[in-house]
Amino acid sequence: MTLSSTLADIEKKLQSQPQLWVVTGCAGFIGSHILESLLRAEQKVIGIDSLITGHEHNLDQVRQIVGETCWKNFQWIKGDINELPLHEIFHGAKAIFHQAALGSVPRSIEHPLATNQHNIEGTLKVLRGAHESKTYRVIYASSSSVYGDSEGLPKVEDHIGKPLSPYAVSKRTNALYAQTFSLTYDLETIGLRYFNVFGPRQDPKGPYAAVIPRWISKVANGSQVQIYGDGSTSRDFCYVKNVVKANLLAATAELSRGSHHILNVGAGDTTSLNTLFERMKLIFSEWNSKLVHSEKEHLDFRPGDIKHSLADISLAKKILGYSPDYNVSDGLKETIHYFLTKPVEAQSHKNTNTPL
Repeated sequence: MTLSSTLADIEKKLQSQPQLWVVTGCAGFIGSHILESLLRAEQKVIGIDSLITGHEHNLDQVRQIVGETCWKNFQWIKGDINELPLHEIFHGAKAIFHQAALGSVPRSIEHPLATNQHNIEGTLKVLRGAHESKTYRVIYASSSSVYGDSEGLPKVEDHIGKPLSPYAVSKRTNALYAQTFSLTYDLETIGLRYFNVFGPRQDPKGPYAAVIPRWISKVANGSQVQIYGDGSTSRDFCYVKNVVKANLLAATAELSRGSHHILNVGAGDTTSLNTLFERMKLIFSEWNSKLVHSEKEHLDFRPGDIKHSLADISLAKKILGYSPDYNVSDGLKETIHYFLTKPVEAQSHKNTNTPL
């Protein structure tokens, strides 16, 4: 792929080379978007999800988008990656997109044992299953949280600090295991270090909801938006379609057997929370001027958070040919449109089996 390739270009190329793929966490936010893209490209997909944090209505939406013909190429296995015979499920797959995880820094601080079980033990079993099934490529979701207390900007893959949460520890451990499996078992492993991903199907409800869907819900209801800190905190907000593109590039790139790569996936731009709030209000005003009465409330800075984050994406460009198709504003427009046009019941369902 070239630097000019869009997600649509990649999907079109895949159509001429149908393969079998596996997506763990297929009913989750990012996993369901990867699934959607693969099915739209007429690929066969096995999806695994236990619905601890994923939602069956995400799969329903994918089915509606891709149509019944493409949907017939999908098999959903409802179960926990820690309990399934992964070596049998993975057999014959071209690659594994490992998205299953227990997300959220605050959740990991409250539930470190569950974070370890799902994120570390689960990833280890995915890697072992890939080795035993001779599925040589695993693309796994990492996180910008691994940069911890490192203050340098932009964030470069080789310069990480001390982890500030169990979630960050879990993602750092995943990379160590992946590197070891590449060296020991000849796997091709690619860790994509996501930076503040947002977009349609991201859950706006619950105590661990990400900032953008939570704020969209608040602004749409005229409620007060809560900002942790003075609002100068900044993030590299990355639209989900950019992340899907990076995953498909990682799955199709020419890489040597036994190689391991860690690559930043972001927009390569930074936005403060105060600026984000103003951009959202502007987009809302263009949609409906009656939806912009929300105000800000500043709260104490949260434990485990970092002050600033910005991805250096030059290595992903070099190795994968990655470049973001969407900037923050374009992504916000699509996301806000989604949340204002989809029925409330399709945006968020409360899970009753979230681990305590």
